[in-house]
Amino acid sequence: MDWFESWFNTPYYHILYKDRDFVEAENFIDKLLAEIKLPQHSTIIDLACGHGRHSVYLNQKGYNVLGLDLSEASISFDKQFENETLSFRVHDMRNPIQGEKVDAVMNLFTSFGYFDQDDDDEKVFESVAQALKPGGLFVLDFLNADYVEHTLVSESLTVKDNISFSIHKKIDNNRVIKDIRFSDNGQDFHYEEKVKLHSFEKLKSLAEKHQLSYVIRWGDYKLGTLSENSPRCIILFQKK
Repeated sequence: MDWFESWFNTPYYHILYKDRDFVEAENFIDKLLAEIKLPQHSTIIDLACGHGRHSVYLNQKGYNVLGLDLSEASISFDKQFENETLSFRVHDMRNPIQGEKVDAVMNLFTSFGYFDQDDDDEKVFESVAQALKPGGLFVLDFLNADYVEHTLVSESLTVKDNISFSIHKKIDNNRVIKDIRFSDNGQDFHYEEKVKLHSFEKLKSLAEKHQLSYVIRWGDYKLGTLSENSPRCIILFQKK
């Protein structure tokens, strides 16, 4: 089993990241929507939707949304939010997306770069391109590799719900590897996260192979200019 299949399906993943800034995320989406000018009632796929917070917010903004995620536990949780214009289903982003073509696909908050094989990265771009209408938009919100390399904190300890998570990070073979260890109810746990340090040029190249043209890029959630000191690499592509 790949690391993301086991880790994302455990409740401890959501405990560790429970304090993510929802207000920042919603403000980012508001700025993004204002920039890309996607008409209301457009169809959007939230690819790797996790617990569905972005899918729900996009739906509240007037869009028809399909949230997709590999984690059965996450999708089971998300089902409570479904309505006539919001649905969720289990899906591996490497596989073709079934259904009618959509106006936009969003892959938000570093939900890419998990796979060991480069071919799998290509499969994601291929499936996104196949899911989009001509002229459809793909938003890829990824980490900025230069920033990560310069700011990596190798060791940290964080306590959530009375659980102490010991975290060690390193860069190996062009990947950020996060080693996560903790104990709960007398049992020891160990998980890993691995994300490739794809450069902007690499992501742009992967997209263009699959008829996705580069439009613009940003370096943070306020849509500032991308530089080596930017924490994010947010890219907008358009289907030819």
